[in-house]
Amino acid sequence: MREGHRNKPHESCNRAFPHPALRATFSQREKEKQAPRAASLGDNRHMDTIEMPSDPLIIAGIAYRSRLLTGTGKFTDLEQTRLATEAAGAQIVTVAIRRTNIGQDKDAPNLLDVLPPDRYTILPNTAGCYTADDAVRTARLGRELLDGHALVKLEVLGDQQTLHPDIPATLDAAKTLIAEGFQVMVYTSDDPIMARRFEQMGCVAVMPLAAPIGSGLGIRNPYNILTIVENAKVPILVDAGVGTASDAAIAMELGCDGVLMNTAIAGARDPIRMARAMRLGVEAGRHAFLAGRIPKKRSANASSPIEGLFF
Repeated sequence: MREGHRNKPHESCNRAFPHPALRATFSQREKEKQAPRAASLGDNRHMDTIEMPSDPLIIAGIAYRSRLLTGTGKFTDLEQTRLATEAAGAQIVTVAIRRTNIGQDKDAPNLLDVLPPDRYTILPNTAGCYTADDAVRTARLGRELLDGHALVKLEVLGDQQTLHPDIPATLDAAKTLIAEGFQVMVYTSDDPIMARRFEQMGCVAVMPLAAPIGSGLGIRNPYNILTIVENAKVPILVDAGVGTASDAAIAMELGCDGVLMNTAIAGARDPIRMARAMRLGVEAGRHAFLAGRIPKKRSANASSPIEGLFF
């Protein structure tokens, strides 16, 4: 359905989608997704991922092998940030422009020294903004610091307690940024109607929360996320709420195109090991989604056939 969303699953998808209407919808989305699109391949020198090269994540015309996006905050130092990013196999890393030095302070350690833009896609983030105006100014600063880089992760928060998105303010900021040529990846709620609205206005990716930012509660809203995925023509990435590798796998099994996380890795007892676990969780969930799970049933079904027994 949406660009770079998924390869054709195994025929077992007929079992996973037993209702003919669901199968028809799924097949139509697959045909739309397979439409040719020119895309350059994102840098991958850190990767030894088991994900198939023929199954890229495509964002704003760029293809990435990794479907795990990672943040760069909350680590003990830049060296741990580098090691965790490499362990995660991430190719896109988010940077909170208001908090992280990428050139604002010439005398302070610079994140770009350990995560250089020629090896990673740096995704400026308007984290910490509570008004549309602040978010727009922050996005412009990020573009200036990154020599015209147009890709931005937009978030406009409603309050400091919930960190839920302020949807009206986010809509205003997205409208302005898109008009100025930004490629907007937007953090939003799990409301399918709003996800569709952001897609229609031109956002290149929609990033619904699975639970509050930093909560680690996991996927609290799987049916809303599934509805968003089923109706989208742009990449859908879960943003916020993931706590451990199984949460990442569940998000991918729902059909999400990727997962973005920071606290779940940086806040773990062993961030490097957790980064590796998250990478494997995302890959496992993607493979499971493409394979097509068996349908859930209330009755048993013997693993061994009962026909043709010797005695």
